[in-house]
Amino acid sequence: MTTPPMLTTALTRLTGVDHPVVQTGMGWVAGARLVSATAEAGGLGILASATMGTDELERQIIEVQERTERPFGVNLRADAGDAEQRVDILIRHRVKVASFALAPRRELIEKLKEHGVVVIPSIGAVRHAEKVAAWGADAVMVQGGEGGGHTGAVPTSILVPSVVAAVDIPVVAAGGFHDGRGLAAALAYGAAGVGMGTRFLLTRDSAVPDAIKQRYLGFGLDGTVVTTKADGMPHRLLRTEYIEGLERRAGIRQLLPTLRRSLAFKRMSGMSWRGLATDAASMKKATGRSWAQMTLAANTPMLLKAGLVDGDTRAGMLAAGQVVGMIDDLPSCEELVDRVVRDAVEQLQVAASCLID
Repeated sequence: MTTPPMLTTALTRLTGVDHPVVQTGMGWVAGARLVSATAEAGGLGILASATMGTDELERQIIEVQERTERPFGVNLRADAGDAEQRVDILIRHRVKVASFALAPRRELIEKLKEHGVVVIPSIGAVRHAEKVAAWGADAVMVQGGEGGGHTGAVPTSILVPSVVAAVDIPVVAAGGFHDGRGLAAALAYGAAGVGMGTRFLLTRDSAVPDAIKQRYLGFGLDGTVVTTKADGMPHRLLRTEYIEGLERRAGIRQLLPTLRRSLAFKRMSGMSWRGLATDAASMKKATGRSWAQMTLAANTPMLLKAGLVDGDTRAGMLAAGQVVGMIDDLPSCEELVDRVVRDAVEQLQVAASCLID
C-alpha cells in the first residue's frame, strides 16, 4: 500500500501523528491490539481504561508500547476515584495523550501538562469546551448526538462549528464520521481532525468477535436508539430486542440482574467494595444521577462485555453510532486510515476547484 497524502493540521502537530484521524476510547473495544494498529496506520489510537483496573491499564500500556513506537493516548474517567493514580501511570510510562470522558479537574490537567502529556477532554457542549480550555486543555473532542455510547442531543453539524467559534484550541469532531467525506467536512467546519468509534470497532484489527461484527453490519440507519433506561444517561445503542424491552420494563424488575452483574464486574476488575463505593459517589456527583440511576450504571459494563468481549450474539446492549448503517465492510486499520485520508484529500481538491477567481 502506497503512503497516503499528508493532511497536516493542528491535531497532527500537537500529537505527533501522521493523520488527523482518532480512534476513540471505547470500553471493551479499544485495547492494545486496536490502539497499536491505529498508531501504526498513522492515526491516534486511544486506549480505553474505564473497564480496566490499574494493573490491567499498566499492562495494556506496556503492550501497546511493545507493538508500536508511535504516539497513542489513554482515555480516563475524570470522575474515577483513582483518577490521580491513573494519571501517574500515564506519566510514568510517558504516554503522549490523555483523553477524558467528562471534564477533568484543573489540577489533573496541570499535572499532566507539567509532564508533557497532551490533554484532550471529550465534551458535549460549548460551555464545557470553554471551561476546559480556560483550565489549560490542549484540545477538545466534541461528540455530536449521532455518536454511539453516551451522547447528547445536539447534532455534530451544529455543535462542532459552535465550539470551533468559542475556543482557540484544536477541536476534534466526533459523532457520525466514517469516511473521507466526513473528514473533509469536519476540516471545512474548522475542526483539526475527526474521532471515529463505530468505524474502528468494525475493522479486522478490532478484537470484537466476528459474530458480533456481523451483527453490527446487519443494522441500517434506523438501527440505533438513544435511551436513558440503560444507566440513567442518554446512551446510543443498537436497537435490539433487549433494548426495546428495556424501554418497557419497570425499574424494579432490573434490580436483581443488575446486582449480579455488578458483583461480576467487581470480581473481574479486582476493585474493593470501598473503591466501588468511592467511584460511584464520584460519578454521582459529577453527573447528577440518582442512586437508582447509579445502580443501573453499575449494570452496564457487564452487559456490554457480554457481546463485545464474550461474543454472545444474544447480548442486547451494544453501543453504536448512527453511522453503523453506512458501514458494510471490515478493513484493517491501515486500509481504513489510508482510505479516509485519500478520499478527504480528493474531496477537498474537488471543493477547491469550485472556487471562482
